[in-house]
Amino acid sequence: MVNQTTTSHPMEILIIRHGQSEADLLDVHEGRADFPLTELGEAQARKMAMSVAKQYPPEIILSSTLKRASGTARILQEAIGCEIRFYDDLRERNNGVLAGMPRKEAAIKYPLPKGGRPLHIPIQDGESELEFRYRAERIFQEILYDYREYQRIAIVSHGGMISNLLKSFLKQPYGDFRFFTGDTGIHLLEQREDMRVIKFLNKLEHLM
Repeated sequence: MVNQTTTSHPMEILIIRHGQSEADLLDVHEGRADFPLTELGEAQARKMAMSVAKQYPPEIILSSTLKRASGTARILQEAIGCEIRFYDDLRERNNGVLAGMPRKEAAIKYPLPKGGRPLHIPIQDGESELEFRYRAERIFQEILYDYREYQRIAIVSHGGMISNLLKSFLKQPYGDFRFFTGDTGIHLLEQREDMRVIKFLNKLEHLM
């Protein structure tokens, strides 16, 4: 039986992290805090967009609705000229009361429990690691199915979400490891009818 998410042709999936945001300069917890790109972040996004447009332009861009990702996605769209669609479910983990809070203040007000926060327990007003992993799995499966007729798509999102999307692609359960993505880092995956292929991870050559 053929899985519903398979396609009759290979489908390439570009997964791209946003550029530097203002939160990076303020030393605050970002997550759901909605900071825009910095000037450097915009420059990083333009370099990424030029590289993607030249080497592997997508037919459509799917983006998180948070400013740092949507801003990056719009810069990519300008370089490609394709359609762009926005998804709340591609946003970073909901970190509740920590969103926008200075890290030093958060360490005092909401210190991590000894041994770390249990996987099923969220920070106040946020989502747990397990809820976040499930959200990533659900949106990724939805994307693979809804866009299965496309030959190449791009997803613009955030470090934590991207790590979970990669785990989903690799069919990995929750684990205490993470895929790192630098600012505007690019991952290229390929969904084939009989297998899943990783072409490269966290490509940053466009910034050098």
